[in-house]
Amino acid sequence: MQDERKPLLSLKNVKKTYTTGGGELKALGDVTFDIFPKEFVSIVGPSGCGKTTLLKIIAGLLPKSSGEIIIDKEDFDISREVGFVFQKPLLLHWRKVIDNVLLPIEILKKDRKAMEERARYLLALVGLEGFEDRYPGELSGGMQQRVSIARALVHDPKLLLMDEPFGALDAITRERLNIELLRIWQETGKTILFVTHGINEAVFLSDRVIVLSARPSRMIESLDIELPRPRQQEVRVQPEFGAYALEIYKSLEIG
Repeated sequence: MQDERKPLLSLKNVKKTYTTGGGELKALGDVTFDIFPKEFVSIVGPSGCGKTTLLKIIAGLLPKSSGEIIIDKEDFDISREVGFVFQKPLLLHWRKVIDNVLLPIEILKKDRKAMEERARYLLALVGLEGFEDRYPGELSGGMQQRVSIARALVHDPKLLLMDEPFGALDAITRERLNIELLRIWQETGKTILFVTHGINEAVFLSDRVIVLSARPSRMIESLDIELPRPRQQEVRVQPEFGAYALEIYKSLEIG
């Protein structure tokens, strides 16, 4: 169905080829899709299909081989308009939680004192009020990942990229953080592009799921998830939920 809204992010024929000792390795074959403001979109696909590579290209951490990436139909300042949550929290162990959250502010050379109130607000938003002066080593893995989410939001980016942020956590913590992430998304109104290996996780979180094929990847399906919001764990046992998950499984088998 044609969407008449203006995309926040547009990928047009994005390709990535690595040159190796054995020749060329095509990671991304030809990826084209749009992401619209305030959408929660997940990307799923087989291991090694280039999901992380794609996020890193969008974030400017890797160069694309060809194609076009547009935000708001204009060139954009990646450092200011994109936040990135990695698979691991990647916190600086010698810095307190509040100082880790404020790291992007220092890198962007903004007024740290003026932004401390926002950092404290974000820590409260992710459920870490009172932990501002703790060090990462004093926190659980799930709490550390909450800090990394606050850090990614502190400079108020338009787009939040999340690369399997809960993949290393146990199932119970992961499901709790899924609920928390939906709450944060709804409260902040951010646009989120979320990479996961978990099909059920993608269905639970998303407005839309983009399915990539095996390498060299291409988009084989963009599936609208029309489950009511707000969502709680009970939605996972609804027949509609299972139908969406099954459709994605079938797409992956075909792709």
